[in-house]
Amino acid sequence: MADSKRYISKTELETHKKPDDLWISIQGKIYDVTQWSHHHPGGPLPLLNLAGQDATDAFIAYHPGIAWQYLDKFFTGYYLEGYLVSDISKDYRKLAVEFSKMGLFDKKGHGTCILLTIIALLFFTCVYGVLCCDKTWVHLCCGGLMGFLWIQSGWIGHDSGHYTVMSNKNLNRLAQLLTGNCLAGISMGWWKWTHNAHHIACNSLDFDPDLQHMPFFTVSSKFFNSITSAFYGRKLNFDSLTRLLVSYQHWTFYPVMCFARINLFAQSIILLLSKRKVPNKGQEIFGILVFWTWYPLLVSFLPNWYERVMFVAVSFAVTGIQHVQFCLNHFSSSVYVGPPNGNDWFEKQTDGTLNILCSSWMDWFYGGLQFQVEHHLFPRLPRCHLRTISPFVKELCKKHNLAYNCASFWKANAMTIETLKSAALQARVLTNAVPKNLVWEAVNTHG
Repeated sequence: MADSKRYISKTELETHKKPDDLWISIQGKIYDVTQWSHHHPGGPLPLLNLAGQDATDAFIAYHPGIAWQYLDKFFTGYYLEGYLVSDISKDYRKLAVEFSKMGLFDKKGHGTCILLTIIALLFFTCVYGVLCCDKTWVHLCCGGLMGFLWIQSGWIGHDSGHYTVMSNKNLNRLAQLLTGNCLAGISMGWWKWTHNAHHIACNSLDFDPDLQHMPFFTVSSKFFNSITSAFYGRKLNFDSLTRLLVSYQHWTFYPVMCFARINLFAQSIILLLSKRKVPNKGQEIFGILVFWTWYPLLVSFLPNWYERVMFVAVSFAVTGIQHVQFCLNHFSSSVYVGPPNGNDWFEKQTDGTLNILCSSWMDWFYGGLQFQVEHHLFPRLPRCHLRTISPFVKELCKKHNLAYNCASFWKANAMTIETLKSAALQARVLTNAVPKNLVWEAVNTHG
């Protein structure tokens, strides 16, 4: 009996990758998600990055089983010609099904409620210490506690952006606003926008915003060619100032991390003031206004400017530990140029991530980032189960001769600094990419 299905070639599918003509393939069926991209909960960017190709593994990673029933209304009636599934993808999908059968995606534990209680205690302790104590050392300790509070609230914000950490979506949204916008001053809308792009295009130099930190840092000499950021839609100019800063980035890394919070504040405000569509923008702006009301007010109650400056500096420096942690998972891992490829989803996620070795009693410190490989492969999985699935992921990597990258916290720091140093030394000897200026000549004059 003749096959009555209609097929399109891979080449033809690749022509449908524009915002006004956006098709994807999931398990060999072709879907037109052009209109849906404007309503997609994860934003249009993940769909655009995977447009015109197979996106099955990414779809499985990011969507619960209930999402499959909604695909039919986007079905074009076409099937992908010669659709094949690699052995790695087959095993990855089987593993996802097994975890689902085990109920791991639904069992969230009580960690969030416990952590919210701890955050509340930390907050009121800081307020009490500032308002009711006159000792300088107490005020500085409160600054440190504030930084620790931001770190822990960051873990909840991160988790709630990937899956529902509370009993329902409304409470989950409330947890996001409280821990992200109101307590930490970080827009959850901004975080979702950048973080979804990061997960989809893990360690792509031009598509992953988490590697685009010029003029302060570059992890690869490919940035010296002033590549164009597909995320920001502009050229990342490697000019003389950037060259100067990058040339010493292995020395400035930790000092900059101490104040990296400022960048998150700025990025959140810039996004919310822009014309870009942000879901629940009114809520986002209100939450940021709450933060910029209570935090400066609390600081103003300190007795003098010295203590106010030190309080802010200490709180920023402590939370800088989290910013270092973010960098350790990716800076020293493999990078590439170009859009993500849905056909090597598993490989790109494992190549671009680094796990941190630690004992189970230290899991609170890393917030799930210690199992970055597992998190990138199964982003909807509650972090309380990441240690459980680690042996399965490790075995799958071993079966297919893929690297399962892991290092101790100190080794990961050394690897990150070595990566930055390598790029820095290449920037110093670069002769033709940018014109030298007087500042550069002065800094590099010897004798």
